[in-house]
Amino acid sequence: MSIKMKHLPITERPYEKLEQNGEKTLTNAELLAIIIKNGTKEESSIQLAQRILTLSDKKDKNNLSFLREMSIEELIKIKGIGKVKAIQIKAMCELASRMNGTDKLIGTRILKTQDIGDLLFEEMRYETQEILKVVTLDNKNKLLKIKDVAKGARNFVTANIQIIFHEILKTQALKFILIHNHPSGDTTPSQSDIEFTKRIIQASKMLELQFLDHIIIGNYNYISIFAKIEELGRNV
Repeated sequence: MSIKMKHLPITERPYEKLEQNGEKTLTNAELLAIIIKNGTKEESSIQLAQRILTLSDKKDKNNLSFLREMSIEELIKIKGIGKVKAIQIKAMCELASRMNGTDKLIGTRILKTQDIGDLLFEEMRYETQEILKVVTLDNKNKLLKIKDVAKGARNFVTANIQIIFHEILKTQALKFILIHNHPSGDTTPSQSDIEFTKRIIQASKMLELQFLDHIIIGNYNYISIFAKIEELGRNV
């Protein structure tokens, strides 16, 4: 039987808890309960939210990206979620994505290439398809622009070198970094990753641009392909 929200102690009601103690004190289920507002005859909104969160097949149970990946139709199939609640959840996911957008990073000083890995890690680690971004910098290493230059399938992305350099030259950048994700979570660079990086190195020298690094993001870490190429060179 569902426990009505009004029968819970005030300290356990999500709305009052957020108002009194701040949003960071709420669990994922409590935050989701606020979004979906009402439960069913059998479940409170918190119980419904807890059940929804158990649907994730992610290893990291705090990874809520599965909600973003679900369509409205898939959400509606969950008992207790109608069309309005499904739309509310999708709107919440889109707002979260936009708040984590890259525009706010413009002007950030990139002191080392790992900085860009730190900045984009959370945004890219749970993507379900490979995305290649080019990050352009001015002569003082200030971030000018972050642009998606290629999107692929789950296991590969085909990138057009001309498009990459067009984006770099369009921002009048002197330096750039490439960064892409591996949806498998494994950051080991493929042979094609390494060969592609070498081609970009050669082209950037011809254009007198500084190619600073190529980063791969996985589920739990990121690596530098430059460091991998250097390691391979030492072992030859």
